[in-house]
Amino acid sequence: QVRLVESGGGLVQAGDSLKLSCAVSGRTFNNYAMAWFRQAPGKDREFVAAISRSGSSTFYADPVKGRFTISKDNAKNTVYLQMNSLKADDTAVYSCAGRVTLSGDNYYSTLRDYYNWGQGTQVTVSS
Repeated sequence: QVRLVESGGGLVQAGDSLKLSCAVSGRTFNNYAMAWFRQAPGKDREFVAAISRSGSSTFYADPVKGRFTISKDNAKNTVYLQMNSLKADDTAVYSCAGRVTLSGDNYYSTLRDYYNWGQGTQVTVSS
């Protein structure tokens, strides 16, 4: 069974940077398209960033575009989210998600596209 484990969350000040990691168990990580979602208190889970299985294609939600970068290291079975210029509005539980993609090199940006999820890591940005 595939397991996704996030790490790297914490408490930072506005303007700081943070890098999240998501380690994925299993031997087929090369075939996984990945994404990050977040859920703030009292709000629905929302899309943050997505990456194709090769890592060559990425897509970002407008609120994080230009500040966040998603990357994928297939040799380490890990996907990352580099977050710069953090704002108080970025405070949320961040979860990684994955899905097997056996053909093409697409990214996916909706909740229902993914069926493997991590437990999440808390990111708190103080203003």
